[in-house]
Amino acid sequence: MAEAQQLSLEEFLQKKKIDVAALKQHMPELWNEWQALWQEMSPQSFDAQKKFLFNRLRRRFPLVASST
Repeated sequence: MAEAQQLSLEEFLQKKKIDVAALKQHMPELWNEWQALWQEMSPQSFDAQKKFLFNRLRRRFPLVASST
């Protein structure tokens, strides 16, 4: 069964606990590349293809839980 609403790349990376704003600011080339790839593949395929990069990015750009 298909998802009712597909995640955006921002939502996907937040679920991976990666700070999207920091990623965009410090690695704009990677962000642009991932934006293009995100449009071409499913979230599952993107996850499988980029999984090895998530831990490195999570350590470099950790998502800080908001206090609100």
